[in-house]
Amino acid sequence: MKKAQGISINVIVVAAIALLVLVVLSVVFLGRFGLFTQQSADCENKGGRCVVGDCPSGTNSYAAWTCPETTSGASQTCCINVQ
Repeated sequence: MKKAQGISINVIVVAAIALLVLVVLSVVFLGRFGLFTQQSADCENKGGRCVVGDCPSGTNSYAAWTCPETTSGASQTCCINVQ
């Protein structure tokens, strides 16, 4: 009679621990990645300037980069120097 062979309990435990570690690392990485994305879209980090209203002459507005809201609730525009 042959003994049936299968996956040992040790292999199952190691695989479960490895899966748990991968899940924890992905949650940490994705959380940090969201912070990086938010900061990389910041107007002032890209060399722009946030102004209330229209951009002054010699600059263009760039809507893809974000500006913080003012305390009065007025929206700001990201202005970038034209060269």
